[in-house]
Amino acid sequence: MIWEIIKTIILGIVEGVTEWLPISSTGHLILVGEFLNLNKSDEFKEMFDVVIQLGAIMAVVVIFWKKLWPFGRKNNAHPLNKTPFGKMIKTDIFMMWFKVLVACLPAAVIGLVLDDWIDEHLYNPWTVAIALIVFGIAFIIIENWNKGRKPKINTIAELGFNTAFIIGVFQLIAAIFPGTSRSGATIVGALLIGVSRTVAAEFTFYLAIPVMFGASLLKLVKFGFNFSGSELAVLLTGMVVAFLVSIVVIKFLMDYIKKHDFKVFGWYRIVLGILVLIYFGAKALIK
Repeated sequence: MIWEIIKTIILGIVEGVTEWLPISSTGHLILVGEFLNLNKSDEFKEMFDVVIQLGAIMAVVVIFWKKLWPFGRKNNAHPLNKTPFGKMIKTDIFMMWFKVLVACLPAAVIGLVLDDWIDEHLYNPWTVAIALIVFGIAFIIIENWNKGRKPKINTIAELGFNTAFIIGVFQLIAAIFPGTSRSGATIVGALLIGVSRTVAAEFTFYLAIPVMFGASLLKLVKFGFNFSGSELAVLLTGMVVAFLVSIVVIKFLMDYIKKHDFKVFGWYRIVLGILVLIYFGAKALIK
């Protein structure tokens, strides 16, 4: 059991780092799982790879709480009206949440319809490797194209509903192809349509909240809530570690993107994708 917890801590660290950097958390968990395989059923491991992300999502809620909670008189620059109740409503934050929900629609619809098919046909190292390479190249090309261009959208408030929906369509790519990176896909899409790098990253964080809660709930319902003591300990440990690591990584990324572009992550994805193809290709030949 101790060794299982150690492996879980490592997986939690991997999740906390890779969920927010545009390098694919799901892809890394699949790959790390090749070497740190939990001694659990396949059904539990499939659920674990998704639900562990709840810990990472809670880090977003904690860090951005003031920008996410739509109630309160304090610092309410856009109250609904002058009534006691209206003064409690922060309309700008409600509008932000409506935009998030619009952006979630494409992935939510396709995810519910194709979840089992995606797990069966695309949840494998080959898909992960190809997605890592393709989106790594895309990052480099788009960052080169974007260099010197002034973004048209520099705040969350300036995001229109049509822009939010387009970002959601890019998120759909990540929902279908493991290894794409949800944050990577949405950031690339946002940059292409003129959103600043900082706003793209921040909106991506917000977008992760309903998406990951929904995906986790779907996996939990399919798995059932009848956990053994060992399974519950592993799941909770992974979530707590992912939460703590995510706090550090999110703050790092928000500082990093103020001075740097994402090309370094593109090169990382390409190199990792090639190594994955070599490793699993050699493994297949040996068999």
